[in-house]
Amino acid sequence: MKETVAIEKIEDIEIRLLLEALYSRYHYDFRNYAMASIKRRLKQGRDQLGFASFSALQESLLHDAAMLPRILGYLTVQVSEMFRDPTYFRAIREKVVPHLRTYPSLKVWVAGCSGGEELYSLVILFREEGLEERTLFYATDINQDALRSAEAGVFAIDRVPLFTENHRNSGGKSSLSDYYHAAYGKVSFDKTLRRNVVFSDHSLVTDAVFAEMQLISCRNVLIYFDRSFQDRALGLFKDSLSRSGFLGLGAKESLRFSQHAGAFKDFIREEKIYQRRGA
Repeated sequence: MKETVAIEKIEDIEIRLLLEALYSRYHYDFRNYAMASIKRRLKQGRDQLGFASFSALQESLLHDAAMLPRILGYLTVQVSEMFRDPTYFRAIREKVVPHLRTYPSLKVWVAGCSGGEELYSLVILFREEGLEERTLFYATDINQDALRSAEAGVFAIDRVPLFTENHRNSGGKSSLSDYYHAAYGKVSFDKTLRRNVVFSDHSLVTDAVFAEMQLISCRNVLIYFDRSFQDRALGLFKDSLSRSGFLGLGAKESLRFSQHAGAFKDFIREEKIYQRRGA
């Protein structure tokens, strides 16, 4: 028992040093992410990449830049689906879109866009609601591989039945098959869905505001941050939103304990959609 505890303590030290090295060498800051989640993902990376210890993994990371994207692949969560939580997208469609129609032009930020599932969901929704042409979408992530996947817009065909069901349950006004073509076990989404999209590397932890948005959707990202990073990201969203702009968070995320909570009001509480206060 004592030996197990000692090993755990050593591993915690190694992980903290590895994260410090990652920040000092490459300027990716995971030092205040939730430790349990980081440790679980790094253990998976250590074992699958064939390293005996986190220290050995750190040494490789410091001396071999090719190791960076592989480590980021473990540290950043790339699990999503199109129209995930359909009631969220139905709420956007039925409650938020009527407000957005009053703007002559719109900016929408999908923060932590992963492989692009949420981005394409919103672009399709905006096309169906007649807002796509006046909207500029920003899709950001810290993982360059994820951004490349998002920009490619290619997904395994076995994921499509779930995407289709979610789209229908979200209030979709067309068939999802109108937006992609299938071949060789994959589906490729129409290039026109990307014509108003800017893909960019952006960190919620270290980077600044870059535009004024009317809608920010950042779901299931903050749960991996500790409280200080959550507040940092929420402050960034607050400063990025126009007055009366909208913020969508994940089902397990909340503004409740944030120092920025006063800048928002509940818009649709059950879907974690908030509105920036006007003053």
